[in-house]
Amino acid sequence: MKKQELIHLHGLLAEVREQCEEWHGSEFDLSEYETLGVRPTSIHRSKTDHKNAVFELVGGITSSVEETDGEAERVATTAN
Repeated sequence: MKKQELIHLHGLLAEVREQCEEWHGSEFDLSEYETLGVRPTSIHRSKTDHKNAVFELVGGITSSVEETDGEAERVATTAN
């Protein structure tokens, strides 16, 4: 994947993050992503930096959504 494509993917994932935070609240643990200090607008950063940021962002989003969905499933199961 080219650096420009990776930066574009990073930007799209940032949008997904914002949407998920609206739906699920701001319970996302993205501390490792935040620690990297790489944003989609950081075009001067290396391709590797963006790749690491994408992986951390995806990991944080998926784990937080899985936790939220798991809680919803437990509530739905006990409500029946």
